[in-house]
Amino acid sequence: MRIETTMRALADPTRLRIMRLLAAMELAVGELAQVLGQSQPRVSRHVGILCDAGLAERHREGSWVFLRASVGKERGTPVGEAVARLLATAEREDADFAAACAEDRRQLAAIRAARESSAETYFARHAEVWDELRQLHSPDELVEAKLVDALGDEPLGHVLDIGTGTGRMAELFAGRAERVVALDKSLDMLRFARAKLQNLPSGAVELVQGDFTALPFPARGFDTVLLHQVLHFAQDPAAPLAEAARVTRPGGRIAIVDFDAHQREELRDRHAHARLGFTDAAISALLTEAGFAPAPPIALEGGELVVKIWLGTRQGAPASAGRKAAR
Repeated sequence: MRIETTMRALADPTRLRIMRLLAAMELAVGELAQVLGQSQPRVSRHVGILCDAGLAERHREGSWVFLRASVGKERGTPVGEAVARLLATAEREDADFAAACAEDRRQLAAIRAARESSAETYFARHAEVWDELRQLHSPDELVEAKLVDALGDEPLGHVLDIGTGTGRMAELFAGRAERVVALDKSLDMLRFARAKLQNLPSGAVELVQGDFTALPFPARGFDTVLLHQVLHFAQDPAAPLAEAARVTRPGGRIAIVDFDAHQREELRDRHAHARLGFTDAAISALLTEAGFAPAPPIALEGGELVVKIWLGTRQGAPASAGRKAAR
């Protein structure tokens, strides 16, 4: 980050306001235009300058482009961190700038409300199907409590929530993690999760669209990897576990929450389950092959479908190719 480029990028009141807005939450370009009361092309030009200077970054979710700040403790360089502190100080000390930022944040309420309304509509369309599945297993609250206990008091570090769905796991562990990256293939689910997580501190959770068989992350970038009720969607469960192993640091942990093996064939059609749960032996073999040392499984038998929690610790180098499907 070059200081001349940085200072030129900040030498505009609209761009200063954009930086303070992005410090509060990720926003799409259209949402920024709505808050700022400016045209989308004009806001896009300002955004381009900030991104070229390394102060903000774009990421695409389908046809939407979201902006996040690339300064601050979570992802900034030393200069970027200094910029974040400078802008926060300026808001405290400059009354006019503070007033503009306060008005912008009031406008964010409409953005939050629109997101929540969209999420509620999506949930309402699927609630009956989801409720049907919930009735077959232990209450979510018990499963979550058991997962928290299973992970213990050890630091979670950088967490990857694969198949985040509604974002509940990211929400549950955001307070204990240095940072959470929540990944899902579905744009609808990411929008639902964005609405659910939008009141968390900026930078606490990063939402990413991607496939669990080809994670868009470099190797060894995470300390804790979660797969909560997602592995049963995999045609070849070895593939997402191999990817999970690739992005987990040696000594890092994986937690899989899924169903014990069962015979509810209707779940294939009604809920798109590719696998009817897993045996302990199958998960142990998959974890071992991927390069994890398995821990004893934990069972929650409060319903017709038994929920299991399987943990593993990442060992040295990735396991060799040769995948075996779980049986």
